[in-house]
Amino acid sequence: MIPTAEEKKSRYAAARERLHALWAGEPDAIARMAGAACVLHEAMPHAFWTGFYRVVGGQLVIGPYQGTPGCSRIGWGKGVCGAAWATGETQVVLDVHEFPGHIACDGRAESEIVVPVRDGRGEVIAVFDVDSTERAAFDEVDRVELEGIFAGWGEA
Repeated sequence: MIPTAEEKKSRYAAARERLHALWAGEPDAIARMAGAACVLHEAMPHAFWTGFYRVVGGQLVIGPYQGTPGCSRIGWGKGVCGAAWATGETQVVLDVHEFPGHIACDGRAESEIVVPVRDGRGEVIAVFDVDSTERAAFDEVDRVELEGIFAGWGEA
């Protein structure tokens, strides 16, 4: 079941607090990603896949995540994750079946949100991807809250 806007805001606030504590003094990006994937997966009961694709050698390579097996590699501009990487903008997809070139890593996906994660120089180093079995599971609240959570990523 998709939480209400107020429930989402409350869940994200608690997740942000936990993540700031986990990330404090932790310079390793993969360790931070592992914590974020876990905490945010717990905060998003409407998600079945929550995790990262890291920019490695001109591709997105699967990183820490919670959920079913994901695609190992995604090319520049390919699918929702590749679009977020190429544009540098969060992608909120209400119905993945209507997204041109959607990559179905798990056929149960109905909606998705993908947020670019930037380093201290402003370069996209990863994308944070969340999939749901419900259509229209993600909205402006998710976009604003997740962008806020990852806004300070590059300062650690």
